[in-house]
Amino acid sequence: MKTINFLHVFSFFSLLSVGLCERLHKVYKLKIDEALLIFHSELPYSVSVYYTSDYCYKCVYQPLATVGNVQNNISVVVSTQFTLTLKITPVDGNITLCSLSQTFEEAGHYSLWMTQSGLPNDVTCSLAMDRSPNNAYLPLLAAFLILASIAVFWASLPYILRWSCIQRLKNRICHRGSQNSIEMDEANDEQSVDKSKSKSSRLKSLDTFRGFSLTVMVFVNYGGGGYWFFQHAPWNGLTVADLVMPWFVFIIGTSVVLAFSSMHRKGVPLLQLLRKVTWRTIVLMLIGFCFMNYSPRDGYLSWSWLRIPGVLQRLGFTYFVLALMQTFSPHREIPLSVHNWWNPIQDLVLYWPEWIFIVLLETMWLCLTFLLPVPNCPTGYLGAGGIGDNGLYPNCTGGAAAYIDRWFFKDNIFWHPTCKVLYRTTEPFDPEGVLGTINSIVMGFFGMQAGKILLFYRKMNKSILARFLIWALVLGISAAILSKCTRDEGFIPVNKNLWSLSFVTCMGCMSFVLLGVMYFIVDVKEWWGGQPFIYPGMNSIFVYVGHSLLGFYFPFSWEMRFQDSHWEQLFQDIWGTALWVFIAYLLYRKQFFLKI
Repeated sequence: MKTINFLHVFSFFSLLSVGLCERLHKVYKLKIDEALLIFHSELPYSVSVYYTSDYCYKCVYQPLATVGNVQNNISVVVSTQFTLTLKITPVDGNITLCSLSQTFEEAGHYSLWMTQSGLPNDVTCSLAMDRSPNNAYLPLLAAFLILASIAVFWASLPYILRWSCIQRLKNRICHRGSQNSIEMDEANDEQSVDKSKSKSSRLKSLDTFRGFSLTVMVFVNYGGGGYWFFQHAPWNGLTVADLVMPWFVFIIGTSVVLAFSSMHRKGVPLLQLLRKVTWRTIVLMLIGFCFMNYSPRDGYLSWSWLRIPGVLQRLGFTYFVLALMQTFSPHREIPLSVHNWWNPIQDLVLYWPEWIFIVLLETMWLCLTFLLPVPNCPTGYLGAGGIGDNGLYPNCTGGAAAYIDRWFFKDNIFWHPTCKVLYRTTEPFDPEGVLGTINSIVMGFFGMQAGKILLFYRKMNKSILARFLIWALVLGISAAILSKCTRDEGFIPVNKNLWSLSFVTCMGCMSFVLLGVMYFIVDVKEWWGGQPFIYPGMNSIFVYVGHSLLGFYFPFSWEMRFQDSHWEQLFQDIWGTALWVFIAYLLYRKQFFLKI
């Protein structure tokens, strides 16, 4: 009888295991932000694998796979966006055999080996990489280098053209003599005079800031190349996508002060101002309500997924309140000609009624957020609910903010909040709800302060920049204290979904810094004309509504064929954004500006 060598058996099963792994690698077609993880168990009993994400605050472990002693090779697809913590326990027990935390990388293939070291519960887990992952940030680096090269070339182009003109001028001097050079100098002088006459007094830095915010908004609305930091944060914390709307609100506040001050100087009657404010508010809210609820299948107003709150609705209402504050402001002389001891802070003292109104608004937000009783939820709850907070409050997403929105709007609110996937929530939550609108007004008020600084200290650039810096420091320190410089452990965490007080102060700090930098570069030193952002900044309503309605049609986007990396999606999103910037440039050349 022929004997079988143990080494031959071991080699056979090893080859079988490797073949199975290779087959699994071929079966699974990984997409963006996915990796393949294969569990290999050498244990004599079955185990359960659980996982949680480090971005999910105090989340309950979720089942990932069950690995038996018979089927001891199980493969799963895991996310690569955040660090995952894996926990292995016996199927019929609660003890933790082993655990590990790992940030998996895109398209990587990993093997987790579970072996028994000695005692039954003495288990060793080791992670091995079977296939090297893709460099997920290589497309981003390539895009940055290409865009930076285009920007450098565009900035250098005037100097290149100037050098060419000098060469042509020299040639003409050599052939035609000095008379022609004198005539050319006179023509250049006339052109420079015309250029100085046509120079506009419009604040270019504000248009540039608005256009920059809108360009980033279009890019992140398209998907941001599939990168998680170009999408909204699941709950607490900040990503690039969370920055743009508060910047817009800040700009609205600054624009209201500058525009209404100009209309006051022109003597526009109060009734005409009120009609203008009311009409613009109604149009903004109707655009947001009708066009933003557009569905290609159901028509322009999709009753199947109607949502009453929205971005333009909030912007419209915020504008209405800020405009009324500025309309009924009693002060028309800016700056004051009479010297008073409080003149250095006249932009604060003269508007004390507005400060009282804002303080009362913020007090209302604090009282409703932290004192309003919410059925079956703890008072003052700011969490995402679901599996967060150890799963104690699964139906309390958003606390008082969501409770008030459901009372106002019933089910006509947002049913797919950013926390739905990570926190496994089942309740709707609208990031443009009622309570958040209160702090949106506060954010716009910070923008109004920037506008008052620009008016009261015009042509005093050092004073303007110094006051911008002081406001940025005060708001930044306030945000740091409220959040304790942490994502989840602060008194009031930074949260865009709730538009928390710390979020507003943090964004106010950033807005003052950005506006100050752009004001210095664009308006003071004139090192930069604001291109290309100034073009969408002067046609913001057209670009925003246009990309919302047509942005997901060709040629702005198309059905992607390569979904296993960021290359195509990043190219598509940059291409769509660049097209809208180019359209805004063409409209600028045609002097077409959509105004409401």
